[in-house]
Amino acid sequence: MTQRIVVIAVDSFKGSIDAAAAADAIRGGWFEARPGDEVVLRPMADGGEGTLDAFEAAVPGAQRVPVTVTGPEGVPVAASWLLLPPTDGAPAGTAIVELANTSGIELLGAPPRLNPLGAHTRGLGEAIAAALEHGVSRIVVGIGSSASTDGGTGMLAALGARWTDAAGHPIADGGGGLADLAAVDLSGLPAMPPGGVTVLTDVTHPLLGRRGAAAVFGPQKGASVADIALLDAGLARLAALLDVDPATPGAGAAGGTGFGLLAWGARLVPGAEAVAELIGLRDAVAAASVVITGEGSFDGQSAGGKVPSYVSKIAAEEGVPVALVAGRIATDAATDGFITTVSLTDLAGSSDAALGDASRWLGEAGSALGAML
Repeated sequence: MTQRIVVIAVDSFKGSIDAAAAADAIRGGWFEARPGDEVVLRPMADGGEGTLDAFEAAVPGAQRVPVTVTGPEGVPVAASWLLLPPTDGAPAGTAIVELANTSGIELLGAPPRLNPLGAHTRGLGEAIAAALEHGVSRIVVGIGSSASTDGGTGMLAALGARWTDAAGHPIADGGGGLADLAAVDLSGLPAMPPGGVTVLTDVTHPLLGRRGAAAVFGPQKGASVADIALLDAGLARLAALLDVDPATPGAGAAGGTGFGLLAWGARLVPGAEAVAELIGLRDAVAAASVVITGEGSFDGQSAGGKVPSYVSKIAAEEGVPVALVAGRIATDAATDGFITTVSLTDLAGSSDAALGDASRWLGEAGSALGAML
């Protein structure tokens, strides 16, 4: 049997297994069918949950740095950021900081204790501050899986910004506090690291309006119709006080955290593309015989910058065939770019069964692909 080089570049299967563990499970199944192949793991992310895990698994020498931060409910949570070794002559490494790990909706329990007006991003700012104190050359922030709609004010407050009401008192944390916002002072913000701050997001929504942070993402964070109106008005107050265009694509990401980071001077980029560059995905794909990508739910929105579509694009450019594994594959999904697809729901017999033992069914998918490709 001729040896093949197989690259596995999957996203997390949200709610069931992270990207690194998913890639490892597929590898185990592949080896059952083709034990002599070389399998290269490049777990992916687009800025949401699992971004730290993806970098840690793909970058040699990455070090996880523990940090205790203020979680989205205002109580301490054990979090971490990731230190990547220096490259290209930089004097210090790159910090990877993840909103999901510090201020994410996953930290609100299961089922989540949703708090659409009070949840905040202070913990994200505390983790960024810890990375700056370490002396990194560059910071990369993944901002998916947000629990709040505070416009990034909690994050910036942790970094030294002051948000005050008409009487000069600090406003309350969370999106609800923005209703009292009257003045802002950003003079206490730290200087950016030499290599700047890059923000990973798969969202292009503006800050305000019917496509904005409150209207589009507020309901999944527990916001009622009245809450959405209050949050959008608060974000508008924030936008009026900062010299940033609220219509900037991505400003509405993570409850407006994209807008807050823009106000600090950060740069927003498509998450999957930036992660791929940092973990050397293209070089790995160029040397491969076949690529396997995937995510939890592959649907009509997956073509808009999600991990499978980006990996498929890279594979097509390098002339390498690519297969798809997904928890479920919707009927409106465009799958014509893949040589074959495997649905865990179909393998397991139901969505609940697939979610209940994702590792097993990902292994089954890897074995099936190894046998047919």
